[in-house]
Amino acid sequence: MNEKNLVSLALFNALDGALELEQIEKLIEKPKTSELGDLAFPAFQLAKIMHKAPQIIAVEIAEKIVTTGFEKVVATGPYVNFFLDKNAVANSVINEINEKQNYYADQNVGNAANVTIDMSSPNIAKPFSIGHLRSTVIGDALANIYQKIGYNPIRINHLGDWGKQFGMLITAYKLWGDEEAVRQHPIDELLKLYVRINAEAEEKPELDDEARDWFLKLERGDEEALALWKWFREESLVEFKRIYDKLGVNFDSTNGEAFYNDKMDEVVELLENKGLLKESQGATIVDLEKYDLNPALIKKSDGATLYITRDLAAAIYRKRTYDFAKSLYVVGGEQTGHFKQLKAVLTEMGFDWAKDIEHVSFGLVTRDGKKLSTRKGNIIRLEPTIDEAVERALSQINAKNPDLTNKEIVAHQVGTGAIKFYDLKTDRTNGYDFNLEEMVSFEGETGPYVQYAYARIRSILRKADFKPSEVEFTEIPAEAWEIVKLLQNFSTTVKRAADKYEPSIIAKYAISLAQAFNKYYAHIRILEKNDGLQSRLALANATSVVLKEALRLLGVECPEEM
Repeated sequence: MNEKNLVSLALFNALDGALELEQIEKLIEKPKTSELGDLAFPAFQLAKIMHKAPQIIAVEIAEKIVTTGFEKVVATGPYVNFFLDKNAVANSVINEINEKQNYYADQNVGNAANVTIDMSSPNIAKPFSIGHLRSTVIGDALANIYQKIGYNPIRINHLGDWGKQFGMLITAYKLWGDEEAVRQHPIDELLKLYVRINAEAEEKPELDDEARDWFLKLERGDEEALALWKWFREESLVEFKRIYDKLGVNFDSTNGEAFYNDKMDEVVELLENKGLLKESQGATIVDLEKYDLNPALIKKSDGATLYITRDLAAAIYRKRTYDFAKSLYVVGGEQTGHFKQLKAVLTEMGFDWAKDIEHVSFGLVTRDGKKLSTRKGNIIRLEPTIDEAVERALSQINAKNPDLTNKEIVAHQVGTGAIKFYDLKTDRTNGYDFNLEEMVSFEGETGPYVQYAYARIRSILRKADFKPSEVEFTEIPAEAWEIVKLLQNFSTTVKRAADKYEPSIIAKYAISLAQAFNKYYAHIRILEKNDGLQSRLALANATSVVLKEALRLLGVECPEEM
């Protein structure tokens, strides 16, 4: 039972049903300072029910509270302030962590139900850039978080391997492509061709028409168009796999847009049978006026399908294949309108599971405040960025700990972890400006800072030759109490991150826990040989277990030494 549950239950019993348990829990807050207690309940809402001043109600409640689990319960003005029994809480939390280890805070909310997570989804024949990082690491973290609370996550890399851009690319290759150059440096050459045709199409609109023609040929199974498309796709997948390996990210499915080509006729048929299709200026649409949305364009006037047609096919396929309890789409905020349309069309089709679809949107990554664009060639490529982060980490490790064994492995864990953590500590709906130096710093609110706190604790435990066993806390200094409260709240932190689809909640928690331990380390002589030694080591060990698990949920590894 966490501290909030304990306080809520005590209040519920004291209030004799004046408020529901859930209502009480929502009202509980943290006092401005720890001198006022660990948690507080404001009595304002009860004033109308009990027809008394909140100050009087607070005094009456405090007198009724059964103090088991609390050092004291006092009324301060209109608040009931709770001081937890520090020793009892510490004994319970620390012993539970040292017993359960990384299984601490596991929950069975999901009952092993499937959650599909549409994530990463880079475009074939384009470089894997920093722009793709957010979807990849947010999706991977959410998969870990949902697994922690008892769901079965299914990571889906819905590759951008279809669409008009392939018409553009084939046109560019036919005009200016050099087969040998593409074989030598596939992504570099294909990017040059893509940037060139987009620039020239601004002056020569006929190139756009030619690209549309090639894409239509591709949709109709033209032999030459398909051969070029397959070649571009295979070359891209080799590069993508190398990058995913460096990031430590895996997928359960890499069915991209092309996979759904033979599944779209059924979608159009279902829409037709429901009487949802209308013609508008030669195109086929679904009217979504009642949802206050623009019409969903199902087919263009030339018969070519659009993203939404394929996404409808994908959603239906995923429900049939995985029978998901939730279906998450980790896609940039600029696609919000598209996903509103998707849900609306599925609802109109009579699929009640459309309500289980969630667009997990995120903000943009910029460089020097400017938006990145593949079309204009203004991108930060991810692979060289990871390599540079690892180099920067290695340089700092050489300065701090030149004799460290497995330096290269540790540098990789720190470098890639730094990039991931920096992204994930940002509230996902916000963007951030890319700054590699800040990311890989061992100081400040960074991944390396948290990893270093973990490595420091493991070093202390090795020196003491610590073996986890049950301990009895008799006195808790203030610095230790801050750590205990954070450890106790790990379970609710994980659940909140899942409920809000927000990995930054866990990243910020990891920073707070690392900071709390570093403050404790600065004030307390952990290895001093006296009666409290085993308790201090048990607290340090429990902190390291939860730090490592918090970082694991974010897809960040923890070196034992740094």
